[in-house]
Amino acid sequence: MTDEPRRAMHRRRHAASLRIAALLIATSAIAAFLASGCGSGSGQANSAISSTCTKVNALLSEGPDPQADPVGYAEAQIRPLRQLRSSDPALRTAISELASAYASLFASNGAPAAASAVAAASHRIDAICPGVTS
Repeated sequence: MTDEPRRAMHRRRHAASLRIAALLIATSAIAAFLASGCGSGSGQANSAISSTCTKVNALLSEGPDPQADPVGYAEAQIRPLRQLRSSDPALRTAISELASAYASLFASNGAPAAASAVAAASHRIDAICPGVTS
């Protein structure tokens, strides 16, 4: 591959990373708005959240070691997270944000900004499902 196709590919990846970052910012605002009204759910809703949290925990336990291969770990999490469903809007948004952050980390080959986005998205998951991403 010559330098020009590589540069074009790099520009496309960079543009995709910027779109993902913008999406993360927008969905973060939505998630914060939705999370502000989620404190008074029924027992059935809490059970559904707990069940989804258990699924997220199991899903994140699969794949490569995140410390040894953060980019490979991110790649392994994207599709399973996107396939996970939740009836809780805040949790659904947080899961989507985490999947997008992992996609950005993978696309950028571990760029620091993408790693920060993963940390922020993980924090939002942990706010709903304590300790799940730890």
